[in-house]
Amino acid sequence: MHMASSPKAFALLLALVLLLGTSSAQLSTSHYSSSCPSLSSTVKGAVQSAINKEKRIGASLLRLFFHDCFVNGCDGSILLDDTSSFTGEKTANPNRNSVRGFDVVDSIKTAVENACPGVVSCADILAIAARDSVVILGGPTWDVKLGRRDSKTASLSAANSNIPPPNASLANLASSFSNKGLSTRDLVSLSGAHTIGQARCTSFRAHIYNDTNVDHSFAQTRQSNCPSTPGSGDNSLAPLDLQTPTGFDNNYYKNLVGKKGLLHSDQELYNGGSTDSQVSSYGSSQSSFFSDFAAAMIKMGDISPLTGSSGEIRKNCRKIN
Repeated sequence: MHMASSPKAFALLLALVLLLGTSSAQLSTSHYSSSCPSLSSTVKGAVQSAINKEKRIGASLLRLFFHDCFVNGCDGSILLDDTSSFTGEKTANPNRNSVRGFDVVDSIKTAVENACPGVVSCADILAIAARDSVVILGGPTWDVKLGRRDSKTASLSAANSNIPPPNASLANLASSFSNKGLSTRDLVSLSGAHTIGQARCTSFRAHIYNDTNVDHSFAQTRQSNCPSTPGSGDNSLAPLDLQTPTGFDNNYYKNLVGKKGLLHSDQELYNGGSTDSQVSSYGSSQSSFFSDFAAAMIKMGDISPLTGSSGEIRKNCRKIN
């Protein structure tokens, strides 16, 4: 009797172990090592060719990942187009007329599907593309943890409430990062992503005309293509980092010390508050910025991923299967 029942008991135990395994599935850097061994080179090649065409796209891909992770976790929800059953995140205030790179994500996905059909999530593609963009533009590298699955829905309201706006105060910024399990230190290092990319006049108009903590000549330079009248020049672009707008370095922090932050929210990090010393230290040591940025990107990539049997692996990043 004892012998007969043990295979059953063993099978039950095994089922339990497997069940526990899927419910607490963790992300891992080796998730696709056997199912899609060419993933890394496939994504990097596609990101490199997009950046060769337009250097700014690296910043756009990095921003897509940030705006994805801050809304219900890193689940590819920002990539979904509107459907009859839900309004997606693309038209939320932080995203409307400003998030871009969806076509590049489509082309990376196509290349990955050709290599390994139905295996790799759009959420993971965003995570890898963000890292590759930073590296190609001269920034640090890190091992991307993988195994996220794609959401089957998106949230316009969460995108509106969870992504900090360009006029946010330091307290607002700190609390929106804290809500995602990220520290003030992570906030300051991740803000260094603004060492690349551009912003629209609507995002910085109030800062260059109304704020007092802005270098006068810098404000005048920016005012030249961003008139004070709303509606006029709204879509004019300016680099977030005046010195090296397509180079990933620590000039962003040097600019803040010189009161040359483009956005109100940027300059808030160096405005007589608790984060001033961290900004100064990154301004004087690019290596400490790079190592903290890499660590914070890994931490951000861990925000509420869908794993195990949750979500799906989308065939097309713009729509659910």
